[in-house]
Formats: sequence, structure tokens, C-alpha cells
Amino acid sequence: MSNRLASAISPYLRSHADNPVDWFPWGADAFAEAERRDVPVLISIGYATCHWCHVMARESFSDPELAAFLNERFVAIKVDREEHPEVDASYLSAASAFTGNLGWPLTVFATTRGRAFFAGTYFPPVPVGDRASFHQVLDAVSEAWNVRREEVEDNAAKVVEAIRAASVAATATSDLPTAARLDGAVDLLAGFEDAEFGGFGAAPKFPIAPALRFLLARDRGADLGTRTLERMAASPLRDPVEGGFFRYATRRDWGDPHYERMLYDNALLLDAYTRAWQRSGATWAATTADGIAGFLLTVMRRDGGGFASAQDSESVIDGERVEGRYYAASAEERRTLEPPPVDGKVLTGWNGLAVAALARAGFAFDRPDWTAAARGAADFLLDRHRRADGTLVRASLDDRTSDAYATLEDYGGLAGGLLALATTTGATAYAVAARDLVDLAMAAGPVGDEPFGVPGGSDPVLEGNGMAICIDPSEGAYPSGLTSISDAAHTLYLLTGERRFERAAREGMRVVAAQAVENPTAFGAALELMSVLADEPEQLVVVTAGDDELGLVSAVRRRSGLVAVVTGEQSAAFASEGFDLFEGRVAVDAHPTAYACRDFVCRMPVQNPAALD
Repeated sequence: MSNRLASAISPYLRSHADNPVDWFPWGADAFAEAERRDVPVLISIGYATCHWCHVMARESFSDPELAAFLNERFVAIKVDREEHPEVDASYLSAASAFTGNLGWPLTVFATTRGRAFFAGTYFPPVPVGDRASFHQVLDAVSEAWNVRREEVEDNAAKVVEAIRAASVAATATSDLPTAARLDGAVDLLAGFEDAEFGGFGAAPKFPIAPALRFLLARDRGADLGTRTLERMAASPLRDPVEGGFFRYATRRDWGDPHYERMLYDNALLLDAYTRAWQRSGATWAATTADGIAGFLLTVMRRDGGGFASAQDSESVIDGERVEGRYYAASAEERRTLEPPPVDGKVLTGWNGLAVAALARAGFAFDRPDWTAAARGAADFLLDRHRRADGTLVRASLDDRTSDAYATLEDYGGLAGGLLALATTTGATAYAVAARDLVDLAMAAGPVGDEPFGVPGGSDPVLEGNGMAICIDPSEGAYPSGLTSISDAAHTLYLLTGERRFERAAREGMRVVAAQAVENPTAFGAALELMSVLADEPEQLVVVTAGDDELGLVSAVRRRSGLVAVVTGEQSAAFASEGFDLFEGRVAVDAHPTAYACRDFVCRMPVQNPAALD
């Protein structure tokens, strides 16, 4: 039996390399082998820090007897959902036809053409109540394939047609919401609030950082967003020792967390706590932001500057792999324990979120070390994850890059991070690189009514088997690719004045407008951008020079929105590169000078921070 996973980029795949299951990585070879043998395909999708993925691996994929049956009757594919988000999204969509209990591990059975005909999530090694064992499921699927092939193929064809219809429906556009409808979305979130413990709904309870950022962006929602963040900061969801937040809580009071710590959650929460501090000046917000940034820099940062994708919930203590015990230990006790492993895979889009959050927090709190970390990650991505033709790499590990196709979230996430870094440091090159990425995505579109496409195209295996989703607007825990790239396009409009960027941002958000206002917990990032689009845009440029005796720069650290702080030389460099907001912006009489603008109509320059109010 070949060991095809031993040299994988993904730590998740490598953790399965020694299973007795004859795993294939995602790719055309697996389906060709299934066609040759005339057997169905098992597609098992998970990620390195998924607790139940570990459980199923120990119970089933490590069982030699079950593996022998699986190898005889199926071709088995192991997929890291973080490395291949398109594959995950497509088969999640297919799985919804068979189960409403979606999650990971995702277990999909497909034809030799890759078309799903049955799916589920975790299957136990022995029957539990009404839930069949994994062996029983394998036996039933194999029997259906061999005895009722026509029915299986017909089901698979119906799933493909349903995915195609859903993909078309997902690109149907509607008008952008008015301020009143956005406030209605705030009211919906307020109706979901857990008044006793904070957060939204009951258990399991997630931090849903994008929805919190949307609330902070609306006057009507700011108190609710701030109140929720304060309660989360004092809850068991936050690690009081190392500062990061866990992925979700299994109890309504935020207790019994699932202890994996994700890069995207912590990056977006750092941004949210920074904004909460900018609004309120609250010490708890500053303290929590400091803890998150410390977690990112000490636990998640990799050699070279990029950030790991996640830290596991499980660690080995006293020779036993257990969940959460490391996090229950005190700071002193942790020094004697082996920490949970980190999935060192560097993902372009998620790293872009971290770059943006650290750049904005570094500026707001005047923390040059956070800004330096943001620059280090950005430089790493531009050097290692950008090809000569400008297209992006999805993922890397150490000195190797993945062959997985980059997605729209990679282009949007990185562009957004680069723009945040450009405006907070004055480094023009980052803004130029961001514009190049957005231009590539616009040149690859349109896809239906959606103005952006994925440079380099979508995953060819999905395209070939009809399982590709035209556009995946779903979000929740972090912004979708559509929202990320639309947000970057809007920021470019505010910096350049080029209406093509504004049009693209608006058209992108029209794709999800109707869904978003009705389901704000699932579309927080899109609603935040729509909230910005509903208002007259504000821009603030501060040109520094000499001593800041009046505290102008210090005063703007508490301001959110588009704030750019540059030297006179940097301002001229921006203007020469086509960023028209900086045209003619100079430090008057060699003193720090601020230019406050609304949609490129600027007031007279001021040097006293009191004049900005």
C-alpha cells in the first residue's frame, strides 16, 4: 500500500499518513483509480484541530479490520478543508441534501465522477441509538453501489443539478439595504441576545466576530456589540493565560469550550476589541486586545513571519492525548506541559486578516511590535505566496507550497491586509500590491452578476465533475471571498477615487444583500460593508512632520474608518501612484496637518486635533 500522505503540505493529511486506510489526497488520480476499479469514492473532509475528526481517526481509520474493508470496497480521499475550501464548500452543499447536521468530519460518498450520492458527518465505530456504525454505513453504501447502481447515479445527478441551481440562485442580485433595513438587522441580532450570559442564541455558542464588528459600525448596535465583547472577555471562551479565544463554547454560559484556537477568530476579535476601545476607551478592551495580539505573536507566528492556521484542542499529558487539560492548567503548570500542537500551515487569506488586525491595532495602541509583525507577515506572503504572474498560492508549510488553488478569499483577505498596512504605515508599495490583486480578480470576472472571478480559475477536478459552486457567498465565522474582495475594492475607491472600484464593491454586495439582512449572524462582514456603503464615505489623511506638539497623531489613533497617516514624502509617493486622495496633501508650515474629507470633498487643513470634531 502506497503512503501518499506522508509528504503532504497539510499537517492534517500527514496525521493520517500511517493509517491502514489507503488514502489518496484530493486530485484526479483518485477518481481515475475508482473508475479503473469500478468502486465508489469516500471523501473524508476535516482539519487538523477538529476534535471529532481526531475521534473518528482513532476509532475507525486506525482500525485495521475496518480499513481492509474500506480499501477493498472504496477509493478513499482525505481532504484538509482549510487547504481546499472550494472542495469543502461544494461537498457541504451536496451533504445538505442528506443531513441537516452539517459539520466536520464531513463524510461523503461519491461516484467515480466525484458526484455525491450520500453524506453524513461523524459515524461511531458501533451503533449508538438510531445512528448506524461506520462499518454499517460502508456496507450499505457498497451494497447500493453494486445492486442499485442506476438509483445511485440518479441521486448523484439530482444533487449536481441542485448544486447548479443553488449556485445560480446565489448570484441573484437585489438592492443594497437602506439605513433603516440595516438597523432592522441590528434589531434581529438584539432579539437573539442571551441577556443573562451575553452572546447570541443558546449552545453551542460562537463568538461570530463579523457580526460584532457590524454592530460596532452602527450607532444602533454599538452598545450591544460592546456589551457582548465585554462579557466574552470575562468568559471561559478566552484563555486568561495566553490570551487567545477558543473556537466555541458547548454551554450557554460560555463554559466547556471546544479548545481549538483559530487564526481567523483571533484576528477578527483583535480588530473588534480594537474598535471597542476606540469607541469607549475601556481598559478591558485594551487588555483583551493586548492578550490576543500576544497570542498571535508568541504562539501562532511562524519562522519567516507568516501565521499558523490554528492550535489544536488536544495535547499529550501523562502519555494520553486529551482535550482541554493544558488550558485548564495555571501559567506555572503550563511551563511543565507540552502545549497542544500548532497547524503550521500558512493560509494566504487568513494571514491577510491577521495583517489587517495587527496593523490597525498596532496603530491604535501605538504598538510598533504589532505593526512590525503585520509587516513581517505581509512581506512573507508577497515573497512566498505571490507568483511571477501576480496570482496567489493558497497555502504553504515551511519551505513548500501547496498545489491547492487559491480562492477569492485569498485575494480579498490579502488585499485588505495590505491596504490596512499601507494606510497605517504610509508604505505605498503595499497599496500598489493590493490594487494589483483586486485588478486581477476584476479581470477574472464577471461570474454571472458578480463582478469578481478567481484569477487562475477554480479547482479543475470540481469543474470537471460538475460539483463546482459558481460563487460561495456564505460567511459566518469570517468574511466570504466575495465580501473580502468587495471590501478591498471599496477601500481602493476611497484612496484612488476610481469609480470602477466602488461599482464593483456595490455589485458584489448586491449578490448577498437580500440574504444578509434576514440572517445577520451569518453575514456580519457583508452587513458591515453595506453599512459603510449606505453612508457618505469619510476619509482622513494626516501628514506628519517634526514634533507632534498638539497631539494630532495621538488623537486620530482613536478614530476608526479610513485613516491614513503618512509623511510628506509618502503622501507624494501615493499621489504619484494614482491614489488621488493624497494629491496636494502636505504638512503645512512643517507641522502635522490633517485633511478631513467626505467623498473626496475636503475641509480646510487643520493642525489642532480639537478642530477635527
